[in-house]
Amino acid sequence: MTLLSGFEHIVREKEPLAPYTRLNIGGSAEYFAEPTTRDELIELVKRFSGEDQSIRLIGSGSNLLVNDTGVNGLVIHLAAPEFSQIEVGENRILAGGGAKLNHFVATAVREGFAGPERLVGLPGTVGGALHNNTNAHGVDIGTWVQSAEVLTRAGEIKKHNKESMSFGYRQSSLNELVILNAEFAFDSEASEVLTKAMQKLWIVRRASQPTTEQNAAYMFKDVGGDLASDLIEDAGLKGTRVGGVQVCDSDPNYFTAEFGSSSDDVLKLIAMVKSQVAERLDVNLETAIQIW
Repeated sequence: MTLLSGFEHIVREKEPLAPYTRLNIGGSAEYFAEPTTRDELIELVKRFSGEDQSIRLIGSGSNLLVNDTGVNGLVIHLAAPEFSQIEVGENRILAGGGAKLNHFVATAVREGFAGPERLVGLPGTVGGALHNNTNAHGVDIGTWVQSAEVLTRAGEIKKHNKESMSFGYRQSSLNELVILNAEFAFDSEASEVLTKAMQKLWIVRRASQPTTEQNAAYMFKDVGGDLASDLIEDAGLKGTRVGGVQVCDSDPNYFTAEFGSSSDDVLKLIAMVKSQVAERLDVNLETAIQIW
């Protein structure tokens, strides 16, 4: 039996990863899988784990830089409906880890569940948002989590309750391979009120951030009470460019990349911005983007 025996219908070799990332940069995955069921996912993880193969999960790719040399081992993409279901209960939502964050937000607003409207316009999946504890406008997604079902790198399913999870600034204790689903609880608010609030926040976000047509990614964590975007601007780095990659003018904490840009361009610009902010403002920036 070979490594791929029984999985030929869901695993591809040498799959380019750039199209799966917002920056549209990066090499190929040695193995790339799109399982269609939970059972396929579990067996796939067990097989590759048992063969000491590295396993990574890719979501929307909004917070990811893939090296141009590509990655070894298995990359899993949870694009199937099995992993993106959203179910609504009384003041609660059960969301699959592969569900789009904007779908989660829209569902909450429609049902009159207060809080998620502040996350409007943020890219990504529910699973990725929980891994990174995505935040905006004074709230983070971990605020509403009651439980989470996860899959470990050994292929074991575990359930975390509210007491066993912790959430901090752009980080959480949910560091297993896959967040299969999570349950959220909310306070109630009139859907019309939430819709108006969401629309106002969406206008503000669209005015300041790169358009969806641009290859762009959020780069640095805020530092204490200072926004990374303000620090980069105060250091005089708006518009700074390396190759085809540039610090965004409208929000300097985003880098935009022209088609054909390299991962090396991004890494060099990251290093330049960190160095200049440290030198000019005596502040050390920490990257928010994940680098493979």
